[in-house]
Amino acid sequence: MNQFLLAANAAIQSNLILEVALLLSAGYLMSRLSKKLHLPYVTGYLLAGILIGPSVLQLISSETVARFDVITDIALAFIAFQAGRFFNLKILRSNGRQMVIITIMEALGAAIIVTLVMYFVFHLSLPFSLLLGAIGCATAPASTIMTIRQYKAKGNFVNMILQVTALDDAVALLTFSACMAVVQAMDTGVFSASVVIEPVLLNLAAVGLGIVGGYVLKRIITEERSEDSTLILSVIVILTLSGICTAINVSPLLCCMCLGASYINFSKNQRLFDQLNNFTPPILTLFFVCSGMRLNLSSLKDAGIIGVAYFFIRIVGKYIGSYLGGKLTQAEPSITNYLGLALIPQAGVSIGLAALGQRLLPPQYGTLLTTIILSSSVLYEMVGPACAKLSLHLSHSIPGSEKEADMHKNIVLPKSVPHKS
Repeated sequence: MNQFLLAANAAIQSNLILEVALLLSAGYLMSRLSKKLHLPYVTGYLLAGILIGPSVLQLISSETVARFDVITDIALAFIAFQAGRFFNLKILRSNGRQMVIITIMEALGAAIIVTLVMYFVFHLSLPFSLLLGAIGCATAPASTIMTIRQYKAKGNFVNMILQVTALDDAVALLTFSACMAVVQAMDTGVFSASVVIEPVLLNLAAVGLGIVGGYVLKRIITEERSEDSTLILSVIVILTLSGICTAINVSPLLCCMCLGASYINFSKNQRLFDQLNNFTPPILTLFFVCSGMRLNLSSLKDAGIIGVAYFFIRIVGKYIGSYLGGKLTQAEPSITNYLGLALIPQAGVSIGLAALGQRLLPPQYGTLLTTIILSSSVLYEMVGPACAKLSLHLSHSIPGSEKEADMHKNIVLPKSVPHKS
């Protein structure tokens, strides 16, 4: 009997290891194809997940996809930590007001437009419309950051993207908490202070935990530490804080973001972030391939015109909000005109918020909410990297793009020779 159990466990472990190898192989091969087609790598990873997942070739089962949820949590923790590096107080003092206003405008722009369309055009319930609008605030920084890294983009436009996408999830969490309090009050008929205050206090505790963690990380990572020790210690702290937040039912994104932000401000040291850049590519590859596998193609049919409408109106809301925010703060033209294109991806936070929202809604609306968010997240992640690349090109943030644009601008066309009759 024991031998049978040992053999069964060995088979399960072997299958899991081979499945991880399959995910990485599919992601790598599709990234080579996407490079040939001049598309961001993220698009290739997502297509690889769709191709090998339960909806197409079924090389990976739905049960196996669920087992990879821990990879998603780990990847998002590292993504949030990396995003925190761009909350450098020295930079924020120079354009902090502008960044905060643009973030609030683009996030609430999407939330307001989605809510109004769902309620007044599709005549859906107010709780559903509020929660879907709040989830629409969120932007997934992972694919945009990987696109920026792939094309080695730099400059003020890139700094604004990274700061806005980092703060964006904080705005989404606070907006969702407020909408959730309203929905719960509508269900009970009374507004309870605890319903509003508890999520706020838990998120503030997560922020405090991240700040303390950044200070601890700064103290234990010294110049005398080897690169191996530095990497191990940083991974321990990131995973520990992420696990604590998960245990108290709070998104670890805000905590890990504050961890990265406090570390960069306490230490003024970029070396750790550069080390993690070399450590995380396999994790991020698995994350995006898993995201592609989660798309159930038949669920798009269930969402119908509502899902299609959400897909487009959220993009419109993000673009209008960022444009108005840029105009209001007198941002440079590249930020005003093109920032909205880089804010399209949505995953991670939005999927977690959809799961919370499903508990508050009637079964019919709860299922519709998760179907819209899960299916549109994959579509956003497929369209988003290409749009992010376009925004980087149009803003001349990719090395060589500005020179190329100047060359085209300075070309003098020969004057036409008058036709002699």
